[in-house]
Amino acid sequence: MFASRNAIKLAARSFSTSVPSQSKVAVLGAAGGIGQPLSLLLKANPRVTELGLYDIVNTPGVAADVGHINTLSNVAGYTAKDVDGLKKTLEGAELVVIPAGVPRKPGMTRDDLFNTNAGIVRDLAQACAEHCPNAKLLIISNPVNSTVPIATEVFKKAGVYDPKKIFGVTSLDLVRASRFIGDKVGKVVDVPVVGGHAGVTIIPLFSQVEGLSLTQEERDALTHRVQFGGDEVVKAKDGLGSATLSMAYAGARFADSLMRASAGEDVLEWAFIRTDLFKNEGLEFFSTYVKLDKNGVKEILPLPESISEYEKELVKNAIPELKKSETKGSNFVASSN
Repeated sequence: MFASRNAIKLAARSFSTSVPSQSKVAVLGAAGGIGQPLSLLLKANPRVTELGLYDIVNTPGVAADVGHINTLSNVAGYTAKDVDGLKKTLEGAELVVIPAGVPRKPGMTRDDLFNTNAGIVRDLAQACAEHCPNAKLLIISNPVNSTVPIATEVFKKAGVYDPKKIFGVTSLDLVRASRFIGDKVGKVVDVPVVGGHAGVTIIPLFSQVEGLSLTQEERDALTHRVQFGGDEVVKAKDGLGSATLSMAYAGARFADSLMRASAGEDVLEWAFIRTDLFKNEGLEFFSTYVKLDKNGVKEILPLPESISEYEKELVKNAIPELKKSETKGSNFVASSN
């Protein structure tokens, strides 16, 4: 469950500028608030050589717009009205990013999105299992703590499940933690964030930031802000949306990490994945340290031994919430027969 601090080396945080590899990336939900800036960032990434965009409506316009960006990648956009549009988007894809779904509104939690987004993720995962079963699946659609188990059960039913290739994208929690600490220390630092991707299941490990000293009051306030930072955006947008631009950045960053790993780089990331770290507690999914390679997950690293007692208590308190979300997702697929 825990590893020595020396076993963990932080990953580079900038997008790679080395010789590009050949990667087709598909975005499902490309015309939405996250999908459009995400498509923009992926088009700008030199590792992407083909970009497939899909949404219910408006995707050809998004494809035409980002297609004018002067990187050597082809872009195609399809809608639900296009014959075999989803199939064309997915065939040959090495990465599939799913931001599809409805956004949060004021007063809503990520779990409030379940009834709508669960069905969307289930159906898109079924299409992925059929048309690109070997692709790496990056799930952004909330609630991630439930949608990743949903995709997992769909792939299991289809007989193509590979736990190394299904990821819940929790990168935004790391981006926020880094930004909030950066305000305090005056520079960009990496802050590991583990657990899940909703409220108290989000656990920033400030103890792992070398040289950082926080009072108890500062620690509590920063932890709460990372856990509920999305609420700041929902409130600031006054009912008109949730975190879209920052989530697009975080999703593109994680996609870049996977492409770098596919090209042979040693990459360490954090993601919500299937793991045995807490199997004794009956928990199957947890966001933790992951070494990546061309096949996806190369190695799952335990939490560092040096995390604080406060952080260990946060992990303990998160497990029951994660189990409930996990069960909710799995049961949704089982009841969909």
